[in-house]
Amino acid sequence: MPRSHFSRHDARFVWALSALQLIAWGSVFYGFALFMVPLEQALGMSRAESSLGFSLMLLAEGVLAFPVGRWIDRGHERAVMTGGSLLVGLAFFLHSRIHTPTEFYAVWTLLGVGLAGTLYPPAFAVLTRRFPNHFRRAIITLTFLGGLASTVFMPLVAWLIDAFGWRDALCVLGAIHVLVCVPVHWVLLRNAPQRAVLASVHTDSDTLAGYLRQPTFWQLAVFVVLLMGVTSALPAHMVSLLREAGMDASWAIAVPASIGVLQVIGRLGLYLTEHRVNVHAANRWVTVLIPLGFLMLLISAGHGMWGVVFVVFYGLGNGMLTIVKGTVMAQYVSREHMGRLNGLLGLPMAVARAAAPWLMGLLWSAETGYTAGLWLMLAASVVGVAALWSAQKNHRL
Repeated sequence: MPRSHFSRHDARFVWALSALQLIAWGSVFYGFALFMVPLEQALGMSRAESSLGFSLMLLAEGVLAFPVGRWIDRGHERAVMTGGSLLVGLAFFLHSRIHTPTEFYAVWTLLGVGLAGTLYPPAFAVLTRRFPNHFRRAIITLTFLGGLASTVFMPLVAWLIDAFGWRDALCVLGAIHVLVCVPVHWVLLRNAPQRAVLASVHTDSDTLAGYLRQPTFWQLAVFVVLLMGVTSALPAHMVSLLREAGMDASWAIAVPASIGVLQVIGRLGLYLTEHRVNVHAANRWVTVLIPLGFLMLLISAGHGMWGVVFVVFYGLGNGMLTIVKGTVMAQYVSREHMGRLNGLLGLPMAVARAAAPWLMGLLWSAETGYTAGLWLMLAASVVGVAALWSAQKNHRL
C-alpha cells in the first residue's frame, strides 16, 4: 500500500503500542537475568531451580497463546491486553513478598499468564485486524522499540536493584505496569474492529479446521517453531561461543551487546525498503541470514573475525525474522484468523524456546566445544527455511 495510507493517527497508535512492548519485554524477559542472583541468595535456590521459574513462565505463555489469539480475533483485544498488563503488575507486587521457592514458581507462572496477553503475538494480531492493508508495515514499526528492551531495561533494573534492593525494585516495575501500561492499553484499544466476529460466529471451528488441513499451515508451523528454537538456543551460550571462535574475552562480551542495535537496524531496513522490494522475496532471503550465521561459526577455525560476521548475520537476521514469523500466517493462510493460527503454535514454540538452550549445553564437550550443537542448529534452520520456501510455492499455486 502507498505510504500515505499509513496516517499520522495510525503511526501514533503503533508507536504507543510499541512503547508498551518495550516495557513488557524489558521488565520481565530481560529483568529476570538481573533478579536471578539475589533471588537465589534470598530463597536458597540453585541456578537450575531459579531457571525453572523462567521455563514455567514460557510454558504458561505458550499454553494460553491459542485462547488469547481467539479472543483477539473475536474483538476482545482491549480486555486481553489491559488485563494482561494488570496481571503482570500484580504479579510483580506479589513477587516482592515471596519467601519460598514455591511462591517464586507461582508468581513466574502468573507472569507467563499476563505476558500471554501483552507480548508480540497479541500485539501483532491487533495490528493485523486494525490495519489489514498495511499490517506488515505496522508490525515492523511496533518492533523498533521492542528491539531496544534490553538496552533500556537491563541498566534500569540493575540500577533499581542497587539503589532500592530487589524487593522494592519489583514494586517499581509493578507500578510501571499498573500506572502506565494498564491505562494506556485501556485508552488505546478502544473501538476494536468487529468485522471478523460476525463472519466467524457459526463457522469458527469448521473454518479453522479447513486451514489446518492445508499443507501451507503445517509448513509455516515447521518454519516458525524451528526458527524460534534455533534463535533461542544462542543467547545463554553467546559469550562462550564467541570465545571458542577465537574472540578476545572482552570483545566476546561487548560484541553480543550490539545485537539489540543490529536487530533494530535490520527492522529499519525492512521498513525503508518495504515499498521497493517484493515482500515474498524479502521473506525468503531474510531467513537465510540465520543458517549463514551458523555456517560462519562452524568454519571460523579460531579466527575471531568470523565471530563478528556471525554476530552481524545473527543480529540483522533475528531482527527481521521477528517480522517474518509474525506475519507469514496472515500473508499465506488467513488474516482474519491470524490470532488463533499463531496461537496454535504457542505451546510448540514455548517448548522449542525452552529446550534449545538446554540442547546446546547438552551437546557441548570439552574436546569439540559447541560444534555438534552448531551443526544441529544449522540443520534445523535449513529445514525451517526450506519449509517457508515450500509454503510460498504452495501459496503461489
